[in-house]
Amino acid sequence: MDYIAGYIGRKATSTTNHISNLFAFTYRIFVLIFQKPEAGRALVRRITLEQVYFTCVQALPIIIPIALVFGSMLIIQFAKVSGQYDLGKTMVMLIVRELGPVVTALLVLLRSATAVAIEISYMNIFHEIDAIEMAGIDPMRIVCLPRLIGITSAILCLFIVFDLVAIIGGYLIVWVFTYIPMGDFMTQIGKAITATDIAVGIIKAIFFGIAITVTCLKHGFSAKKLIADIPVSTSKAAVECFFYCLVINVIISILFYL
Repeated sequence: MDYIAGYIGRKATSTTNHISNLFAFTYRIFVLIFQKPEAGRALVRRITLEQVYFTCVQALPIIIPIALVFGSMLIIQFAKVSGQYDLGKTMVMLIVRELGPVVTALLVLLRSATAVAIEISYMNIFHEIDAIEMAGIDPMRIVCLPRLIGITSAILCLFIVFDLVAIIGGYLIVWVFTYIPMGDFMTQIGKAITATDIAVGIIKAIFFGIAITVTCLKHGFSAKKLIADIPVSTSKAAVECFFYCLVINVIISILFYL
């Protein structure tokens, strides 16, 4: 019994320390946003744009088909029981509030965030981070800040794309390829969607981006000795990001809708 209590205590302490370190790491990066050094701005902008291109633009061929599948599938299912549900409100609730931010975050997590964790781990193990510091450059500004801004901006853009494609594209697919009567579907969407729904989706996307980026960067910096540590560190980062996204999603939904 003492062993179990001791294990739980040690686990709680290490988890608390880890979360505290993540918050401190996030604060350290955010401080850099408000600092404007004379040198290095062009490099930071270039790396940020490259991250946005990799995370957002190159992910469009993946996110668009997924959005079309989700949108058309949900419209078909709920159009069959439109007498029991308001189709417009149902689609706004499922896509704009919940599925849009979550699916976008999962896509970025699987495609880009793990790549960031692997990249930073290799840079750390092969002492590239040390070389940047020895050159008198803050790695937090060159390595962390562009990725935080780039991934967060990409998630926000992909969330908007997912919502538009899922609702409009899904409606067009159902209208063209099925005989399901859609009625005034787009008018229902216009009446159902509110500023709060849009704000909740945007807030979720921003917090997802911050949580995913910071967690992957932190795990990347924790790999210091062996290349064999990289898969383990990346796997832990992915699982941890997924858990944080679920928690953030629940907390924001409760704050706004309960």
